[in-house]
Amino acid sequence: MIIFSNFIAQIVKKFSFLLGMIKEITVVLCLGLAVWAYQTTHPPPPKLCGAPGGPPVTAPRIKLRDGRHLSYKEHGFPREKAKAKIILVHGFASTKHDIMSMTHLVPHVVEELGLYFVSFDRPGYGESDPDPKRTPKSIALDIEELADHLGLGSKFYVMGYSMGGQVVWGCLKYIPHRLAGATLIAPVVNYWWPCFPANLSTEAYHRQIPQEQWMLSVAHHAPWLTYWWNTQKLFPASAIIARKPEIFSRQDLELAPMVAENSKDSPPATPQGEFESLHRDYNVGLGKWEFDPMELENPFPNNEGSIHLWQGDEDAVVPVSLQRYIAQGIPWINYHELPGAGHLFLVIPQNFEQIVKAPFPGKE
Repeated sequence: MIIFSNFIAQIVKKFSFLLGMIKEITVVLCLGLAVWAYQTTHPPPPKLCGAPGGPPVTAPRIKLRDGRHLSYKEHGFPREKAKAKIILVHGFASTKHDIMSMTHLVPHVVEELGLYFVSFDRPGYGESDPDPKRTPKSIALDIEELADHLGLGSKFYVMGYSMGGQVVWGCLKYIPHRLAGATLIAPVVNYWWPCFPANLSTEAYHRQIPQEQWMLSVAHHAPWLTYWWNTQKLFPASAIIARKPEIFSRQDLELAPMVAENSKDSPPATPQGEFESLHRDYNVGLGKWEFDPMELENPFPNNEGSIHLWQGDEDAVVPVSLQRYIAQGIPWINYHELPGAGHLFLVIPQNFEQIVKAPFPGKE
């Protein structure tokens, strides 16, 4: 009996030791899994411009209300002599240089109308500091602060393209009293804006290639997974970031060499990292908004200014059906639809000339 008891005791001791080992291994595995999950869903800190090891600062910048820096570029008539002052807002995966390059397409219009332009790097792009708290409201306030710093006066024009066009909606909501006019060029739409009938937005959503549908859903429903989604290798990530040919129209593919030529000398758009620029664009643009664009009030009830929205009817990036619905629901929007145009139509000089002249009566 004593021998048997000792044998049982040794078995229990070894079993207890084995259970302890299993528990320790389980704890280590769980910790490892937690660390892996954290690292894959949390991006590395951005490489701030001007910071040690970060990209250099090469353009003028202003210091904003919260200590961030906003980089800008000026062109056209001197501020104090200009007849109109226009703030340009660049699109996705581009910078102040890219949107400003458009103004070089129409030097005669700049001269004729006495136009002053200023473009800026949106937060996280180019040489502007990231804004982890970026919202449609915060970027509108950035624009107002830039205008005040440069002394653009009580009113100025805003003109935004693509994701920058979507930013203009925020300006119409939060700083309408500062606007002399506004232009939205192929502005990105949010499929989850309440104004859209479910059947219309669902149909437009499913017109996107499946790869982009997944990206849009992640950005809206699980924004904390955006970084992981765009860096993992299991599923195709953003088709727009990858510049898949399938997302562009026939005209866009024809214009691509012209776009490349216009931006060949531009500095990179994401030297500080892709999360605070590209990924956050998705999260902000496709996230839950504080307002619905179709509930906005007319900032110019006495026709002292005008709002223009330009859209290509073959745009494969921004659905024309949703843009039409917005335009039909906002009677004070001047809607311009270009037949056969895709998403890149503004690089055609004749188109950009029309766009620039539209806010100025008698100059179209």
